[in-house]
Amino acid sequence: MQNLRMRVMRESDMPAVLALNTEASPAVTTLSEDQLRALIEFCDVCLVALNRTGDVIAFLLSLGHGQSYESENYRWFEDRGVRHQYIDRIVVSASARGTGVGHAMYQSVFERARERGATEVTAEVNLDPPNPRSMDFHERLGFRQLGEQTTKGGAIRVALLSRPVD
Repeated sequence: MQNLRMRVMRESDMPAVLALNTEASPAVTTLSEDQLRALIEFCDVCLVALNRTGDVIAFLLSLGHGQSYESENYRWFEDRGVRHQYIDRIVVSASARGTGVGHAMYQSVFERARERGATEVTAEVNLDPPNPRSMDFHERLGFRQLGEQTTKGGAIRVALLSRPVD
């Protein structure tokens, strides 16, 4: 992970974060600027990774349990009644894949989960449209599939994943 720096997301990162999110579609759902801002309000982990020239090359958004966030996937995990730290999305640019930046960002989420007393970290990965790179990444990190559900009015099918906080 040489020449990469991770930090808390700033207002000035918004255009780059939106662009990365849009480029990652359909692996993640697209967001308008207003939707992104509303999501960030729920999050207690908002990270970006920068390359040596200061360009945003990855971001992650995560929130703890007990929020009024209306995401179908977040609500599925909430309905289980388990203290969790939910990863809403992570996007790593093609230029940063394989550098360890995704793993480093997830380590920050696990640290936050420990601080909050969560027992697991949760996330979902698209099955349709498929996102095999993300599924492989999560499996390597020890996540296991708890279930599946169809969201967005039947447009997306996801695997619902969890990993205990060690």
